Parts: sequence; C-alpha cells; structure tokens
Amino acid sequence: MKSFLPAVRAEICMYGAYNKGEQFETIFFGGGTPSLLDPEAIRELLSLLRETFTVDPGAEITMEANPGTVDLRKLTGYREAGVNRMSFGVQSFHDDDLRFLTRIHSSSQAEEGIRLAGDAGFDNINLDLIFALPNQTRERWSENLRRAVDLGTSHISAYSLIVERNTPLARMVESKQVAPLPVDDEADMYAFTMEYLRLAGFEHYEVSNYARAGYRSRHNCNYWNHANYLGFGPSAHSFWNNRRWWNIANIRSYVDKASSGVMPVVGEEFLTPEQLYDETIMLGLRSGGVDLDDVRKKFEVDLLGSQSSAVKALVDEHLAVIVGSKLRLTEKGFLLCDEITQRLLAVPAVV
Repeated sequence: MKSFLPAVRAEICMYGAYNKGEQFETIFFGGGTPSLLDPEAIRELLSLLRETFTVDPGAEITMEANPGTVDLRKLTGYREAGVNRMSFGVQSFHDDDLRFLTRIHSSSQAEEGIRLAGDAGFDNINLDLIFALPNQTRERWSENLRRAVDLGTSHISAYSLIVERNTPLARMVESKQVAPLPVDDEADMYAFTMEYLRLAGFEHYEVSNYARAGYRSRHNCNYWNHANYLGFGPSAHSFWNNRRWWNIANIRSYVDKASSGVMPVVGEEFLTPEQLYDETIMLGLRSGGVDLDDVRKKFEVDLLGSQSSAVKALVDEHLAVIVGSKLRLTEKGFLLCDEITQRLLAVPAVV
C-alpha cells in the first residue's frame, strides 16, 4: 500500500492536461476491492482529483465494497470523505452459492454491510446479484431478489453467470463437475427478474440494471453514452475522443512505471467509424435506446431507411418500440438483445 497509493497519485497528476474545458460528473472506485483502503486514503485521492480536474460539486462518487471488508467506522469515514454511493458485490444470499462462487463473505455479512451503510448515511446503495448458477431454481433466485428488495437498496444489478475461459469454473464445466443452467431456464429467470423488480418499484433501464426513481447509475450511463472517461490504476481503461487505452495489469510493474513518471499504458486502439457505429448500436440497445437522429447525423446511416425492414420486424414482433427518435427494446426484446444487435449491425458501410 505504501508504494501503490503514491503511484496512483503520480498517474493522476500525469493527466492534468485532460482537464481543459471538461467538467467531470462522476468518480468510481472500482474492483478489485477498493474498500481495503482506509477512509483517509480515499479522502486524499478525492482531494487530488479535485485539485487536478474540474469535478462537478454534485458529482456521483461511488465505491465498490466486498461485504466483510467494511464496518461502521469505515463506512462513516467514506461518507465523510465524500463518497455518496456504495456498491456491494453480494452475488447471492445463499451461503452455499457464495462458497461455489469462492466469495469470502457470508450472506449475513452482506446484509449487515448494507444495513451499516444506511446507518453511515448512505441512501444510494447498489448490490450485485448473479443468477443462472448451476442447479439454481427460480425459488432460490426469488429469495435473493426478495432479500435485496427488503434491504431497501436503491439499485440492483442482476447478471447472468458467464463461464469465462481459463477460470476454475470453466475447468469444472469441462470436467463435467458442474453443468451450466439450460438456456430456457436462464431466460425464464431473467423474465422473472424483470417482472419481480418492476412490481417492486424498480425501473429496468439497462439490460442488467434496475433502479428506483432518481437512482440510476450516472457513471454507468456515461459509459453507455460513449462519454469520455479516465481510468487510473492497474488494468484501468480510458476512453477519450474515440481513443481507448488500458494500463498494465501487474501491480509491481504499474508501480515502477507510474512512480518513475512513465505512463503505465500497455495498449491502445483508435476506434474506426465502423467500430463506433457498432458500439453505439450495442450500447444503445442495452440501455435507453438507439437515437436514430443521432445515428443518421454521426454515421450517415438511416436505420429507418436502409434498415427499415429490420426495424419494422422488431416493432411488429414487439421486441422494440420507437419513442420519439429512439428505438428501444421492450422487455421481450431484452431477452434477445445480442441477437437483435447482430440484426442491426448488418448495415451498409459507414461513411
């Protein structure tokens, strides 16, 4: 920690030139486990960010936390330092699921952490859940949603389990130790989630995200709108004026470079108009909708012209609706989001 924090501070200072004409609206302390940091370290980082950049006085400032790594003292310290949104990686309220997912916390620790966050003054609290675990039933998933809602959280992110290559879970699947949940069961759980949280007063504003009125994640919305952002720390990604770059992952190498005044960047790409178009369609369909006027102006692609048959089919099949200038997926459409995205990417070359 003694060498890591100075390296992060050094990297932040290297980006001072990006402050010109910009006002930053959100700050996000993301995983790993930033809640391992003491509140004073968070206070110092926030102070440096405000010294280096123009930060909106009403900025959304989020901290991710693993249940079991925080107590009332820490949470109160984070709130006093300026953090105004907490995001807990709960994943499940069933202890056997948590053991399967190799989480270090228990379900009781998760509930206690969320309650303590409320006691510390946080009213903007998210929790992450995972569904479609092997052998998971709708009843067990329903219990997770019930407990999440009963805790009074303002935002819930519900993700379907993905088997990533070269992970312990992938090896368990390959060796037949566990079997992924059938696709139809996964779709049924997703449909159930949308309905359950809708009835509980949550707005489904992105494929995997649900919020009470006024509690959408502003930070995530910026990502989905292709807004500029800067990332600091090992593996952090940044996006600025169609350029995307990312930092070295190894902590020791990151510290060595940043502490020496060297940008710890290990890779970059400049997005072509075609790539930007593809991401605009994908991100728009996943969230608030594709702005058809914006697509026509930016990319010279008229989805109501060149793709009118595809768009009409989506509307006729009740997979999408057109509201004003936006093409938005319905809940039925969210079930087929990836497939629908592929349909709309088959467009003439972007100019």
